[in-house]
Amino acid sequence: QVQLVESGGGLVQAGDSLRLSCAASGRTFSSYSMGWFRQAPGKEREFVAAISWSGLGTDYADSVKGRFTVSRDNAKNTVYLQMNSLKPEDTAVYYCAGRGTYYGGLYYSDSEYNFWGQGTQVTVSS
Repeated sequence: QVQLVESGGGLVQAGDSLRLSCAASGRTFSSYSMGWFRQAPGKEREFVAAISWSGLGTDYADSVKGRFTVSRDNAKNTVYLQMNSLKPEDTAVYYCAGRGTYYGGLYYSDSEYNFWGQGTQVTVSS
């Protein structure tokens, strides 16, 4: 079983940056594809970014493309989400997710992920 713990959320102003971290337990983290999702109040959870097990493959939702960057450090069992040029519409709880199959690619649906963190709140004021 893999446990995921997000950190790095907070209250920022529009145009600011934040870096979210997701620390994973378990020796097999480096073999898993990872993803970031978010859920705003009153809305469904939505895909934000995905990264393959190797880190060589990444993809993003159109709404964050060019502003957010997903990366991973397998030696530290951590995946990151660098968020630049934040907008009020980025306000949400951000979740880290892991897919428990080995050496996978990119996955976009929350139903494709097996492990979830508890979420971290990101609030962007205008």
